[in-house]
Amino acid sequence: MILEFADIRIQPGQNAAFDEAIQRGVETVIAKSPGFRGYKVNRGIESPERYLLMIYWETLDNHMKDFREGPLFPQWRAIVGPFFAAPPVVEHFDLVARST
Repeated sequence: MILEFADIRIQPGQNAAFDEAIQRGVETVIAKSPGFRGYKVNRGIESPERYLLMIYWETLDNHMKDFREGPLFPQWRAIVGPFFAAPPVVEHFDLVARST
């Protein structure tokens, strides 16, 4: 399983609307993509305009090819993109260890 980690900064004062938009975008758009296995969103305490979006994919290709190069990506960006203060920083991670 692959973890996509997106560090998102939004425009000040948009938290309530973005909270709704990111959840709706993941659950109605990204969740339809092949290989999607779940997600988590965290909002910064010290920096409330900073969000960490973690999406679990079966494979890296599920994210990079199936989603990013497919028809769902523009739909996702139409929902969340207007809130962005800067382009998100996205990286991918392999699981090394976990608690039980």
